[in-house]
Amino acid sequence: MKQYKSPNDLLEYMISKGVNVLDKNKALDKIKKYSYYSIVNSYKDIFKTSQDTYIEDVSFDEIYALYEFDKNIRLIFLKYILEIETIIKSLLAETISSRYGVENYLVLKNFDNRVNQLKIQESIDKIKEEINKQNGKHEAVSHYVTKYGFVPPFVLVKILTLGELSRLYSILKQKDRQSISKEFKISDKLLKQILKNMTMVRNICAHNDRLFSFHSKFLITFKIIDKKYINKDKSTNIYMIFKSMGVLLDENKRKEFEELIINEIKKLETKIKSVDINLILYLMGFPVNKKI
Repeated sequence: MKQYKSPNDLLEYMISKGVNVLDKNKALDKIKKYSYYSIVNSYKDIFKTSQDTYIEDVSFDEIYALYEFDKNIRLIFLKYILEIETIIKSLLAETISSRYGVENYLVLKNFDNRVNQLKIQESIDKIKEEINKQNGKHEAVSHYVTKYGFVPPFVLVKILTLGELSRLYSILKQKDRQSISKEFKISDKLLKQILKNMTMVRNICAHNDRLFSFHSKFLITFKIIDKKYINKDKSTNIYMIFKSMGVLLDENKRKEFEELIINEIKKLETKIKSVDINLILYLMGFPVNKKI
């Protein structure tokens, strides 16, 4: 948009483009609460033809239903990413502490000598910067720095983001990475791939960006997880993240996660009429024309 339009202007503009609005007051309220850009601009494409016009009889309620679906699955993904993050933090802290002690563990010799040493030193320096930044802010960090002059791994992991944890894991010695990945019965290479992609998904969830059509150029060796899966566009999609996360969860948590996502898909199917649910499943990377 080149100039400001009020929520009412935007509603009328949408109607002029062929979108049915059954209840203007409710639609206007949703636009005011969540913004036209977040609802319409972010989710309209699936309801448009190749000529960039809306499909006949498409409604605002359908566009909003897709927006709400995406919002709901973001919350679900975030919940289980946080669960996995907690597990990874615990395993990292245990591995580092048991092998290198709780004090002088942030030294080059404790990391993979096959990785660029400058890259490792940069990562170590960033971790130390974060410790300094959190000293005086984070209670446990402040306590250990003041009383002992260092921060042990089980405290360090609490202040690291998933992205920082992923980078830390990637520079560990291979035997250390493998000691963690074997807890999930997968290779250290696959775990590294999953963590990298999961970090991207976590950031999308945290910033309320569109998730269902997520694609990443950082490929996951998905055949190890699902031998029958055909990845046509050679990128990592949200279905692949969904199934990969299941590998990192215990059986009960995995079932919960899967059921919650499938229920959201079923709810969405009842709310959209202009497009087939299989189109949305296809964009997510889910196998289509199969019973969900």
